[in-house]
Amino acid sequence: MRFFREQVALSDDQIMQLSLGKPVAKVLPSKNPAEMIVFGAVFVRASPDAYIKLAFDIDRLRRSPGYSGAGQLHQPPDLSDLNGFDLEPSDMKSLSKCKPGKCAVQLPAKMIHDLQASIDWSKPDAAAQVNTWFRRTALEILLRYQKIGNMALPQYHDSDSPFDVNGEIQSLLERSEALPMYLPALKSYLLNYPTSELKEAESIFYWERVNFGMKPTLRLNHAVTYRSDGPGGPVPIVVVKQLFARHYFQLALDLSACVLGTSRLGDSGFYLISLRGSTQSGFTGLFGALLKKLVASKTRAMQEKALLNIKQELESRPGALDSSVPIHGGAAQISGG
Repeated sequence: MRFFREQVALSDDQIMQLSLGKPVAKVLPSKNPAEMIVFGAVFVRASPDAYIKLAFDIDRLRRSPGYSGAGQLHQPPDLSDLNGFDLEPSDMKSLSKCKPGKCAVQLPAKMIHDLQASIDWSKPDAAAQVNTWFRRTALEILLRYQKIGNMALPQYHDSDSPFDVNGEIQSLLERSEALPMYLPALKSYLLNYPTSELKEAESIFYWERVNFGMKPTLRLNHAVTYRSDGPGGPVPIVVVKQLFARHYFQLALDLSACVLGTSRLGDSGFYLISLRGSTQSGFTGLFGALLKKLVASKTRAMQEKALLNIKQELESRPGALDSSVPIHGGAAQISGG
């Protein structure tokens, strides 16, 4: 439990809750007021391989707390893969008056101009036109990302201060605290995809409708799983990199690690450790600080709920501890102490 006490600064009560199998989440401090980093962990009496399969189960994601829709994209992706990737009705009225620097949806300036030029707002099917345009835009971003990597990620110009997703993700990943020092291969892959390779990695692209803020938002993601060569042995890792979001999340990077261990009760399994980092608009100034506290509280609670949901689902499955990875030896471990 030294890691939780010294690296994450969990309290003795939080460590006790964790060792007894209860989920714990904590909002970590950040020097950037627009940035939110949420740590979470729970002990699971199952194998890491079972979690990896669950993490790539899009049907399960749709049923998860905070989610109201999700869909995986084929390779190559098709526009039909984005059926359901639709805007909220409240956004439609705002989009009719959308312009660079003042828009309800995070979009580059050129796309805002294209939107205004391509939609006939007087038609009864204007909402359907917008949703079709929006899905095509998301597909275009994905296809370019698969060819040239982060350079394809948009520069949002929905407010007076443009947000360069490519530049900001470079900055996030270059910071020493952004990723553990023993994950250089993952860092290189996230920075240099698709030219950088990650040994034995598997990846998928998917969209999700998620409610971690004040109202639902849409996100397009690149999910990757692989086994890191950490100092204590192989550790299964799942990382989700946001490529595009309708609003709130200007940038998001979620990392989950499965560290073998034993609980305080002597059960074998693994500690599911998660780190969710994001840059969100609206967190500056006095009102922004108050909003951040509200969103942080909701996000922390939802993270604990999501971890509990994963734990219960994995532990209820037959043969939960069956795995090609041994529970003892040959891998990084955490003891319940």
